[in-house]
Amino acid sequence: EVQLVESGGGLVQPGESLRLSCSASGFTVTNSAMSWVRQAPGKGLEWVSTIYGSVINAYYVDSVKGRFTISTDDSENTINLQMSNLKPEDTAVYYCNVLYRRTNYWGQGTQVTVSS
Repeated sequence: EVQLVESGGGLVQPGESLRLSCSASGFTVTNSAMSWVRQAPGKGLEWVSTIYGSVINAYYVDSVKGRFTISTDDSENTINLQMSNLKPEDTAVYYCNVLYRRTNYWGQGTQVTVSS
């Protein structure tokens, strides 16, 4: 059974950092395209980043380039999203996503709030 469990969200001030993690089970993260998607209050889903296998194949939405870094942890079968220089517009629920065997799976989401 495929499961995704996010962690690491919280309340931070502008300019601070957070690290989100997505623990996966039922498949191997390095063999799949793993993504972070976020939903800001009152808005639709926004793709943030995708990694396939390694950081060589990592992609970002323009608004987070240079501030966010996606990575995999093979030993834990986890993907991480290191977020630096956070801005109020990064406030959202962040979801982990994988397309595995033609089925989209989602985690429960973790709240990130950036506010002074």
